[in-house]
Order: sequence, then structure tokens, then C-alpha cells
Amino acid sequence: MTKNKKTAGYLALQQAGELSKRIEQLTTILADCTLCPRRCQVNRLAGEQGFCRTGRDAVVASYCPHFGEESCLVGVSGSGTIFFANCNLGCVFCQNYSISHQGEGIVVDSGQLAAIMLSLQKQGCHNINLVTPSHVVPQIVAALPAAIAKGLTLPLVYNSSGYDAVVTLRLLEGIVDIYMPDFKFWSSESARRLANAPDYPDMAREAITEMHRQVGDLQIDAQGIAVKGLLVRHLVMPGGLAETEEIMHFLAKLSPQTHVNVMEQYRPLYKAGKYPPIDRPLAHAEYAQAVGLARRAGLKRLEQNGLLSLLKKMMPR
Repeated sequence: MTKNKKTAGYLALQQAGELSKRIEQLTTILADCTLCPRRCQVNRLAGEQGFCRTGRDAVVASYCPHFGEESCLVGVSGSGTIFFANCNLGCVFCQNYSISHQGEGIVVDSGQLAAIMLSLQKQGCHNINLVTPSHVVPQIVAALPAAIAKGLTLPLVYNSSGYDAVVTLRLLEGIVDIYMPDFKFWSSESARRLANAPDYPDMAREAITEMHRQVGDLQIDAQGIAVKGLLVRHLVMPGGLAETEEIMHFLAKLSPQTHVNVMEQYRPLYKAGKYPPIDRPLAHAEYAQAVGLARRAGLKRLEQNGLLSLLKKMMPR
């Protein structure tokens, strides 16, 4: 779906005076934190920490132009990724466990976070890609006025695990341009065993439905760059094809035009070796079956970043 380039939504909210109201509402939540489905109810404004191990300020692990994201985000100049430390999930197979579980990073205030966004824009990035943002939504939004005042115009990408609270997402309406959640598990037992979140499937379904309501199907500009909409990632896991099938049917029912990245890069990292069947790499045959399941569900916009996609590109035409 190709569209002309659009202005980032947060600019209009800032001009209308709405952005400051959202910052106030979101910051208030931190005093009795129910920002995500964990609902820890700790006073993060006073430095208390819940499941995400994050207090008043966000922690940034790194930021850079990223060229390993989806092609519609990367373009020619990269996606401006900001990796936030800590996480509201507890995935035993986390590929970034030193960041998400061990909290590696530097505490930043709103001015420093604004400066990071502006630096990425100055480097030519096509968007600001907020990686693992669910537990630091107020801090992100609070950084926007200072960034806008100094010229920030790039669209925001909300790159989450899918474990998001609808009440928080509604406060992001008009601020986030592109939602890019994972949909990891369909089974509550898998979510409990592998991520310490038995309610993940319900929360992800509600969250992704709300995201789609806000931004609709993914829109691409004339240069092939995403400007607005929903893009869903699904990491195919060993022994998980039955869950993959259910997830693909859900996404197709949401919209057959849902842009889905069927991801092949699963490896048994962190503690995964103790949790069969995910204690082994994904077989290429399993990945091929997953892509077939997505197509049979009726999904029409699939992005494949695995070996099969690479081989296809190398084949003579």
C-alpha cells in the first residue's frame, strides 16, 4: 500500500497542546505503576522498581542507525534504533539478555533522550525505532517536546514484545506512527513457561487489535519507506507451528493486509537449553511450513528475512 510521505503525528499533538496533557497522564501512572499488564503498582517516581527493574528514568543500552530491520524501515539510511534496557517480559530464550535481563545501559533523562533522537535524525535515519519501549512510555513521550523544539520530525516506531496494556496504548494514539509488535505465543502455557506471562496471548491480541485501530494497515511511501501503520513480527520457534498457525489466522482476520515478518533467526540462547523443544535451532523445513501457514491463512504481505528469502533473491530470474 503506497502513500505519499506524511508528517509525524506527534507534531500535530504538540501544536494543539495535547502532548503536554499526555505526558502528565502517563507520568501520573508511574506513581502507582500500571503501565503494562504486570500492574506492579510500585511508585517509580520515588525510585521503586517492579518487574521491569526500571525506576523514574529510562535506561538506554545503545542507539545507532540499524540496517538489520525490515526493509521498509531501513531504506538506504537505516532505522534509528534506541535500545532500552530491561523488559516487562521474562523470555528464557532472549537474544538480548544482557540488555533485557541484566539491564546493561546508561540512565538518561528526557533531555538526553531528546538529544539521542535528534542525533539519529541528523545521521539520516528514516525513523526513530524505540526497541522494548513498553515500560518506558512516559519517559519517551516526555522527551518529545524538547526534540520537537529542535527540529525532530521523524516518525516513531513502537517496537515492542506485544505485552502492552491497551490503556497505555490509547495514550499513545496520534504519537506513534508505526506499531511493530511481536506476537510470540498463542498458548498461555507456553507464555507462562517461556516468558513468565501466562496472560501474554490475551494481552497481545488486545494490544495488536488496538494498534491496528489506531494506525491501520502499513502504508509505504513512494521511496518504499513505511510512514504509518502496523507491522507484526512472529519469531518461528521449534515445535511451535500449531501456535504459529493460530497467530496467522488471528492476524489475517484482523486484516488480510497485515504486514507480517515471519522470522527464521531463532537460536537457543540464554536459558533456552533447559526448555525443550526450544533447546535446538529452528529447522529450515519448520520455517518453510510457517510461511505456508501464513499464506494459507490469507495473509498477503509477508516479509521473510531467513535463508529461504536469501536463496530466492540469489536464484536466476
